[in-house]
Amino acid sequence: MAHSSTIGLRAAFAPQGTLPSASSAAALLEPDGAETLLRVEHLRKEYRTGAGTLVLFDDLNLTVHTGEMVAILGESGAGKSTLLHILAALDTPTSGHVYCASTCIGELSASQAALFRNREIGYVWQMHYLLPEFTALENAAMPLLARNEDRSHALAQAATWLGRVGLGHRLHHRAGELSGGEQQRVSLARALVTEPRLLLADEPTGNLDNRTAEAVFAQMEALHREHRLTSILVTHNVDFARRCGRSLRLHQGRLEECTGRLQAGPASNLHIGESN
Repeated sequence: MAHSSTIGLRAAFAPQGTLPSASSAAALLEPDGAETLLRVEHLRKEYRTGAGTLVLFDDLNLTVHTGEMVAILGESGAGKSTLLHILAALDTPTSGHVYCASTCIGELSASQAALFRNREIGYVWQMHYLLPEFTALENAAMPLLARNEDRSHALAQAATWLGRVGLGHRLHHRAGELSGGEQQRVSLARALVTEPRLLLADEPTGNLDNRTAEAVFAQMEALHREHRLTSILVTHNVDFARRCGRSLRLHQGRLEECTGRLQAGPASNLHIGESN
């Protein structure tokens, strides 16, 4: 199955090598002039099991423009996390292509993929995965420290982002000394400290109570607007999905646009209603 989040976290913090020069090119332009940051073409992901072949995606396509905030909904087990792992170069598809700007992710070597994640992708997991022996400041600075940036500069950048998520007064507290919402905000600061092109968030509020989840999501919304981020959010929370610029449903291996009114049913039975 897909790589574990812990493995992905370590990989994101261990950049080596150099990216192909094409990665520095501008985002691709659509005919209407909109910049396309992410393009997924004919993606297929399958696993071999004792019972046969399990197909998660088949001919999945996706285009995300620069500055969009996109929500992905779907039943548990539909493959939403696996899709994010592929977009972040943490996993590979069986076939198909993923482009971030002009970089074809599938053509990157392992060392180039690690560097791509460190420079271009900010990733927020459902679990915060903070390193318990380090402070909030050090955890947020980790992606910069891992690529051997000057320590004082890395810590200053981390302090700036922790201030932006409302934790300027908690810089020197360790993970165990923070609340669940504070821990998740540290992970958000860590994801953004490198100023990535693309923010990927996999159920970032899934382990939080409703009030704390609302506060964390509101913080994500504000940062998305203020810093002109491009964000893709996997969630079961229909209210949060409504607040994104675009909502998609992963169903039977394909992404469907939620063009009508999103309605909340059971967590495993989200559905799309007709527009009023």
